[in-house]
This record gives sequence, C-alpha cells and structure tokens, in this order.
Amino acid sequence: MKRLGLNKGRYHGEGINVAEYLREFHTAAQTRGWSAEKFATIDNYNLCGYERGPKNPRRTVYISTGIHGDEPAGTIALRRCIEAHHWPTDIRFILCPCINPTGLAAVTRENKNGADLNRDYRDPKTDEVRAHTAWLRSLPPINLALHLHEDWEAEGYYVYEVNPHNLPPIASRIIEAVREMCPIQGSARIDGLWDCIDGIIHPQLKPEDRPLWAEAVYLIVHKSQHTLTLEAPSDFPLLFRAEAHVRALAAALA
Repeated sequence: MKRLGLNKGRYHGEGINVAEYLREFHTAAQTRGWSAEKFATIDNYNLCGYERGPKNPRRTVYISTGIHGDEPAGTIALRRCIEAHHWPTDIRFILCPCINPTGLAAVTRENKNGADLNRDYRDPKTDEVRAHTAWLRSLPPINLALHLHEDWEAEGYYVYEVNPHNLPPIASRIIEAVREMCPIQGSARIDGLWDCIDGIIHPQLKPEDRPLWAEAVYLIVHKSQHTLTLEAPSDFPLLFRAEAHVRALAAALA
C-alpha cells in the first residue's frame, strides 16, 4: 500500500459523519452488553463512556479515541471492535469513543473554538476536557490505557509506550502485528522531540516540567500504570488505517 500523497501541510483525507458514528456506536455497544454513561453534551453530541467486564477483573483496560478531529481512523477501529465483540471476558474494559465531536465534524485537529484538547489536561479550560477529566476521576485504577491517534506526516505506524513501573512491554508486539499489513515508521525524530526506532518511542516524561498535558500524561499521573499511544500514518486510505488500529488493539490485548 502506497501513501496517497494528499497530506500537504495538514491532513487532507476523509472524515466521518459524527452524529451517525455516535448513534451506531451507542446502539452496537448497548446491544452487546456494554453500559453507557454520558459525561458531556457538546453541540448536541452526547459523549459517553462505555464499560463491560467482571466485578473482579484480572485487569482494567481503558481505550480512547476521537480527541483530534483530523484523526478519524481510531473511531472506525473502535466501532469495528465493538461490532466484532471479541473481548477477553476476564478484563474490565472502559471505552471513550469520542472526545472532540466538533473537530471530527470539521475534520480539524482542534475543536470548533480552535483548542487542541490533547494539550488541555493539566489545567483544563475546555468544556470537553473538564467533563472528560471529571469522568476519568470517577473510574477505578487502570492497568493499561490505549490511545488511538494518527499522524498526518508519518510514513508508517508507530507507538509511544510510557511504562514507569517496568511492566511487561507491549509496543514491540503491536508493531509486529501491524507490520504484516502496514508500513512501520523507521528511525526518525518525531515532533522534534522523540527518537523513534523501528516504530517505537519510549518518551522520558517529566510531567511536572510540561505546561501542556496530553490525555496520556494525565492518565499516567493520576490513573494508569501503563499507557500506549498508537499512531497510524494518515496519508493512507481511511479503512486501511482503521484496520491497522484493529490489529494493534488485538495485539495489545492478546
């Protein structure tokens, strides 16, 4: 699969119908035994968290997507996983399928007010992140958090893994699963900050020194033992990128 060559200066690919996506996701989740909790209404879009699993799980896994509106592949991937209904039964799953509906509707990274929600988690000022963090605080401790993203500049798939407790690493397993169908980002400097080696970045985070926090940083500080941010290369067809994320999730949960 070759790059489309559309992304010049920003993402220029496909978007999604947000209202339809949220409606279909909600219906698919509820008919398969997921409980739903609304944590915000943004421009008539209801944002919900979804949960299923045993009362005494082996571990708790959180998966989120839809925080950047120009990164729609994760939303499709998560809906496919809901519809496929292949979830380990001894794990408690908590899903957040959309945080930035106005950005997804406009196919822009930021929300309708021009705010990058994934930089607003240290001292939230946006309605979306204030509501989201209030909901996150109500959740139980999380063993593993997975965040589905895309990178409009990337040549291949890559993963950020933050693992301060030295738990068994997962990134290499994800990369090997995705490599079967999608290019992997080679050695590169990502965002001018992080060294990517064969698709894997191990950022040395000092949250106290970072004025702007991503969702993953908030979780590693307050809620989660282990986080992975999965980045699909968005200059490829949308369904192709979604399939890469589906394979990545399957590998992470194996």
